[in-house]
Amino acid sequence: MRSQIRLLRGHAVARLIKLNNSFDPMRMGFLRYASEGGGKQGGGRGIVLGLYEKESGKGPRLTPAGEKFDDRVQGKLSELICETKITGRLGRGKIFNNVDSEFRSICVVGVGLEGIAFNELEMLDEGMENVRIAAGIGARSLQSIKCTEVHVDHMDYPEQAAEGAALSVWRYEDNLHKKYRGVVPKLELHASPDMDSWTRGLFKAEAQNLARRLSDAPANCMTPTIFAQAAVDALCPCGITVEVRTMEWIEQQHLNSFLMIAKGSCEPPVLLEIAYCGTAPEDKPILLVGQGITFNSGGINLRSCSGMDEFRGDLTGAAVILASMRAAAALSLPINITAILPLCENLPSGMSCKPGDVVTLLNAKSMAVRNVSRTGVVVIADPMLYGQVTYKPRLVVDVGSMCIGIRKAVGGGATGIWSNSHYIWKQFQRAGSLTGDRLWRFPLWRFYKDRVAENHSFDLANDGDGLASSCLAAAVLHELIPCSDWAHLDTCGTGLLTRFGLIPYLAAGRMTGRPTRTLVQFLYQMACPDPK
Repeated sequence: MRSQIRLLRGHAVARLIKLNNSFDPMRMGFLRYASEGGGKQGGGRGIVLGLYEKESGKGPRLTPAGEKFDDRVQGKLSELICETKITGRLGRGKIFNNVDSEFRSICVVGVGLEGIAFNELEMLDEGMENVRIAAGIGARSLQSIKCTEVHVDHMDYPEQAAEGAALSVWRYEDNLHKKYRGVVPKLELHASPDMDSWTRGLFKAEAQNLARRLSDAPANCMTPTIFAQAAVDALCPCGITVEVRTMEWIEQQHLNSFLMIAKGSCEPPVLLEIAYCGTAPEDKPILLVGQGITFNSGGINLRSCSGMDEFRGDLTGAAVILASMRAAAALSLPINITAILPLCENLPSGMSCKPGDVVTLLNAKSMAVRNVSRTGVVVIADPMLYGQVTYKPRLVVDVGSMCIGIRKAVGGGATGIWSNSHYIWKQFQRAGSLTGDRLWRFPLWRFYKDRVAENHSFDLANDGDGLASSCLAAAVLHELIPCSDWAHLDTCGTGLLTRFGLIPYLAAGRMTGRPTRTLVQFLYQMACPDPK
């Protein structure tokens, strides 16, 4: 009998994020950007104001909102800026206390050069990104002195200001004792009527914070079953349907590649089918497939013990997709989206997959699992085939931290993308340039296809022959896409722990939740295409 559990808890209204986390500025070293001045008293309300960098012939200048505030305090703020010699350099500034009766603390932070916009060489809208950095550093600095309410200058980009501020003040601290948890300040838009943009930015940032929470949780606190419950709690109140498929159903559907990895653990595997209907039900959906390995030890090919705990984050693909669907519902995007999220652990045991084992996929091709630590493509292979047959999507996007090769290639600078459609790549490229969370396209040449498919004993190998492990993984997945437009996002360099090239509004040494905002922006562009 087909086993199916439909969990629709209308009363389980769960907030997207729990505002119960704080930031220790001394531990993270961010006071080099915004330091205290004029006393060390904190608490109460604070405000973040932008300061444009000085250029040849003129000194630093406050943003329009900052100038109005300066007039309100009779020029005291501009006098303090001159005295402390703040230059407006991006991310650097000062906190002034007891200047205004309404706001106890004022953080003046540099926004960089005024009027800066899209940089084609960097493939980045630098004006937007500078506002995220300034708002994030300002909000976090005020949080560090215990401000309970922070008003943020829009700096001409209210959506980006909301993103930077909301991402910077959030931390995963669920396992800290309550007395060590700080209070996340309430964020408010200052001196702008554009509440729609501000709210949109908060939705995107809160979605990324949801992905960060799911990814950063210890493996025993985020098993496949717990993840499934978290999905129900987060999505069902938004009107999104969540189907939780159990082992019996997975076996009946012959998703053998998924089961091959899942059987090594005592934790039962779960497959989530998630559906958001934002337009006519007969319209073809976008199919999202997310790698959800809640802990990846490498199986029989055991990883090094040093740093193995980072691979609790091998569920980042599933977390990013879940969070993106939450944001799509919050933004009421006119589009249909279906997600398939296979969830399991990859552990060594007597039942584990052995190097060299072969599995037959739903499309009748055989795949050899020669390296059990590279199981991302194996876990999502049959679920991705199942999703294409069942839903007949117009587009397939899969997300996962597949191979270390992408981290060696571009580090944390960009998420790797492989696509058989130039149009889809351009849409992702544009989305990344707007969100500041960029993607970079890698080749899908026959050279890599031959490395994974040329063997006399089986049709595909999960690791291929030679170097370029991420390109080889993409070549395997490309073999499973018969005719649809498709994109593959490898988040191994961007979705796990932040180590190098720190983004100022994300914390070091924690899961990033990237590229959630880029995927949300991409879905928005697909739902509301530019008439140009």
